[in-house]
Amino acid sequence: MKRFYAIGFFILVAFDTLAQISFKLAGEHALPLEFSGAWLARVFGQPWIYGAFVGYVGAFFTWMTLLEHAPIGPAFAASHLEVVSVLALSAWLFNEPIGWPQLLGAALIAGGIACLARSEAAEQPAEAPAAPHGA
Repeated sequence: MKRFYAIGFFILVAFDTLAQISFKLAGEHALPLEFSGAWLARVFGQPWIYGAFVGYVGAFFTWMTLLEHAPIGPAFAASHLEVVSVLALSAWLFNEPIGWPQLLGAALIAGGIACLARSEAAEQPAEAPAAPHGA
């Protein structure tokens, strides 16, 4: 089950990150910002806006699947890992600066998720070994 959680949360973070980065790219390519038909055409003429839709829809279905199986505390916390991934990708793709406040925030998010996961694992009873076949 741990593998299911790990893969599921990786997929969730990937979809959330795709959505956020795609919105940023679509917005940059749709400038200048104005309320007009021309601006809407620029927005929806960008392939990145569709990447954002795919990201949000994929994240929704991944999240709903995870909620059926994962403990809610660590699941909710882990769903915010996209903040860290978007921070890293924004620095790389958009040359956005990362200062000590962002690094501290990312470390606190990761640390909080680790603490919740550890406390949840400690509360779970150990699984009983499977009975031998035919017993």
